[in-house]
Amino acid sequence: MASQTQTLAFPESLTEAYKPQTIGEFVGLAQHKAILEKLATQPRPCALRFLGGPGTGKTTMAFAFARAINAEIHHIPSGDCNLETLQRVSAMCHRVPYDFQVGQPRAWHVVIIDEADEMSAAAQKYLLSKLDGTDTCPATIWILTCNSDERFEARFLSRLIKLPKFNGYGTGNDIRDLLARIWSERGNGAPEPDFSRVPTSNVREALQWLEVELLAA
Repeated sequence: MASQTQTLAFPESLTEAYKPQTIGEFVGLAQHKAILEKLATQPRPCALRFLGGPGTGKTTMAFAFARAINAEIHHIPSGDCNLETLQRVSAMCHRVPYDFQVGQPRAWHVVIIDEADEMSAAAQKYLLSKLDGTDTCPATIWILTCNSDERFEARFLSRLIKLPKFNGYGTGNDIRDLLARIWSERGNGAPEPDFSRVPTSNVREALQWLEVELLAA
């Protein structure tokens, strides 16, 4: 007899099922995509600031960029960016990056720090030394996602490449087109909902809205 965990199905949410895997798959964010695709063709050690509200694609875009340059990824989740964590990750970035799946060296490290504006003062000071040339990590690109950069010191901010703010501006039609495609795939022939009611501030909210509509259809 199969166990309960073997027989129950736990399908992915739309947010997970339609998460972009490449830079080009993102809805909207045309300027961000152009900048990162160009950087991916000729990567160089640097630090990038991804500023914007929750659900606007900052972390997902960071992972897509790291995949685009076939980097070894070091992800520091929200709230975990303290001095000890940065020291540990920095030590790993001083060795040759490695693709453990195929057993081959990579060219780059990418360190993704979620909600970097919440890092401790000691962590910010330590990271500054990694960005100002005094103790840099070789072949490393830092990506700092944040909801605000007001807590960063001016000298720290001056060392970041500041991409335009991540938001939903100008993506309304793109989001509606995405939802219409998903509905045609998953709506089982039910009449389309009124897409004019879609929240277009970010894709995550729109997908969550559509998930409710699909459950109600």
